[in-house]
Amino acid sequence: MKALLVTPPLTQLNTPYPATCHLLGFLHSRNHNAEQMDLGIELIGRLLTGTMLKRIFEAASQHSRLSKANRIILQQADFYIRTIDPVMRFLGGKDATLAQRFCELTFWPESKRLPSDEDLEWGFGLIGNYDRATHLCTLFLKDLCDFINSTIDPHFELIRYAESLCLRLPEFRPLQNELQKPHTLIDTLMLDIFSQRMALCKPDLVGFSVPFPGNLYSALRCAQWIRQNFPQVKIVMGGGYVNTELRSLTDPALFDFIDYLVFDDGELPLLRIMDGGELIRTLYRDDAGSIIRVNFDSKENIPFAESGTPSYEGLLQNNYINMIELTNPMHALWSNGKWNKLMLAHGCYWGKCAFCDGALDYVKRFDQAPVELIVDRMEAVIAQTGQTGFHFVDEAAPPALLRKLAEEIIRRKLIVSYWTNVRFEKSYTPELCYLLAQSGCIAISGGLEVASPRILKMINKGITVESASESMRNFTEAGIMTHAYLMYGFPTETARETIDSLEVVRNLFANGWIQSAFWHRYAMTIHSPSGICPESVGAKHVDQPLAPFANNEIPFTTSQEIDLDFYGKGLNLATYNYMQGAGYDIPVKKWFNSK
Repeated sequence: MKALLVTPPLTQLNTPYPATCHLLGFLHSRNHNAEQMDLGIELIGRLLTGTMLKRIFEAASQHSRLSKANRIILQQADFYIRTIDPVMRFLGGKDATLAQRFCELTFWPESKRLPSDEDLEWGFGLIGNYDRATHLCTLFLKDLCDFINSTIDPHFELIRYAESLCLRLPEFRPLQNELQKPHTLIDTLMLDIFSQRMALCKPDLVGFSVPFPGNLYSALRCAQWIRQNFPQVKIVMGGGYVNTELRSLTDPALFDFIDYLVFDDGELPLLRIMDGGELIRTLYRDDAGSIIRVNFDSKENIPFAESGTPSYEGLLQNNYINMIELTNPMHALWSNGKWNKLMLAHGCYWGKCAFCDGALDYVKRFDQAPVELIVDRMEAVIAQTGQTGFHFVDEAAPPALLRKLAEEIIRRKLIVSYWTNVRFEKSYTPELCYLLAQSGCIAISGGLEVASPRILKMINKGITVESASESMRNFTEAGIMTHAYLMYGFPTETARETIDSLEVVRNLFANGWIQSAFWHRYAMTIHSPSGICPESVGAKHVDQPLAPFANNEIPFTTSQEIDLDFYGKGLNLATYNYMQGAGYDIPVKKWFNSK
């Protein structure tokens, strides 16, 4: 049986999303015939061309009512058409000489996103022309994509296509109705690319990895096309969205489009389907129209050490593009650079946080491999891609393992750079942070979550504000960029605690101990300790039946209610200024004075 593994539009544009790479490497290690494709980057490569933009502007010109911003872009259509191909060559690393041209503000047409010279000088200095040009090209693409969204296809986004359709989808019917509508221009382009690959590959099975809500619509559009044109091909769907949202699925209509839903790590369920063995953690619809759950609660898995080396075969020819939307250098790492994505270990070594999806396998099952094997995999991936930068996508990299990793990298005299996610715990001493920096660690992200001692204890984070601040300082003083994830709106959190948390964050920025941060609004999920037992965090479920399609976020009430929209705006505005090096002298209360 031959498999084609597909990442549907759209995830990252700068580097392959790792799911199919890991699955392909595993299948090859078991001597299975399989290929992969990143349909998202192929779609972008075909869409953002002068030829396609000409078609888009011609179609948009037929609209009788356009916004002022879109009319301005339409008037400058010739500029966009003749500039898009050079921009894509530059962002794809194929013509670096264009940096000198693209870094000048006067080159670009006026738009709402165009920054000032002062903002650019602050972000990139006087000679950071390449990154400055990348930033301005990114804003150019964002304006174009806004235009496409509002005039051609309301589902189109540069990342996570049609996410608004699927973000909260208790019933399948709205998406099902959308899939019965005529193809949009983007749909047609995507299916043209996909059909060509199907003709070349001739697979017996197509597996779609759906990591986010914004990948579901495009995956089902492709599955719909397979059903119509190759009904004998088996269709499998898995990935992050499936794992978190569809575990309690009762509506069999999804199986009009696919044959199997697989859960948790995809290696073993996919292997069983391809080998014709006993299914595991798999849903399908029987001839009577009922959903059958096979070995859904099985704990059998492929050990992490036996999961194989990720394979980038079939992706290296793609024109991945670098993007810098925000000038903050830590934020740029997510979208700038062709990072090889690996895991140091499976699951989370802590696994106790009240807000995290700790009931799911990808968090609760911690499984390590020898560090020598991890570095062997690094060397093998470098040989495949020619890239020496790594993003370790662990839930939280264990400090003891990071120490061993650093020592092994130094012992082998490898010149690499890497970044990962950690818990800001006391293990990150000045000595360990220095060792990590010497081995190539350039950045760290981690969850401070709530800068309130009471709430930190309630969420069972296992750190204190003081210990987290100390580890952040140690990272920064070792020359490692540091990003803090933050949370607001946790049950019983007061307005005073929210404002005090911002004061802690202000001090961290002012001291130079973090370089960037992001506030997430707390969501109670059915897989988290706080969702399973809301009383433990002072909350109560709002009673409602399980939805027939997607279930994840749980509505709740708490005795301490605050205006989360209002406080979220203040937190984000303040933190944006802090990341720009401004606003440290403003009392934190002032950020909440607009009410």
